[in-house]
Amino acid sequence: MPSTAYRVPENTSEQLNLQIRETMVENVAHYGSLSSEDIEQRLAELDQEWDIERTLEANASTLILLGVSMAAYSRNKNWLFLPGVVSAFLLQHALQGWCPPMPVFRRMGVRTQREIDEERFALKLLRGDFDQFVAEESYDPNEVLQAVQV
Repeated sequence: MPSTAYRVPENTSEQLNLQIRETMVENVAHYGSLSSEDIEQRLAELDQEWDIERTLEANASTLILLGVSMAAYSRNKNWLFLPGVVSAFLLQHALQGWCPPMPVFRRMGVRTQREIDEERFALKLLRGDFDQFVAEESYDPNEVLQAVQV
């Protein structure tokens, strides 16, 4: 079983991973040349960005509710096939890090939380959030953890 942190990129085509990475590099280059206020605005946008897990969960739960509702409303048990398939996809994703809708969402640019955090920390580094710890020989671990809190 792949590790949780890397299972989605490992199950995404190298081309898509490179496209997502290039977009991140472009974002960091663009916002890194702007003011701290612009970086702060981008960080707020990153806080609102849905990662691949949330996107898959919302998509799956919507389809499951739709299938169960249609089965109840139409009194046709065939609609229960939809939640069954979607639940199997969720289990497959949990175990393997891949399911059929994932490549579609990745093509749409939906990133993992780790990829979102990479951009976030790069922008914070450019903004100077971590400068105080680079120069110090001794530091308080609590302050360091507070500085990198997302």
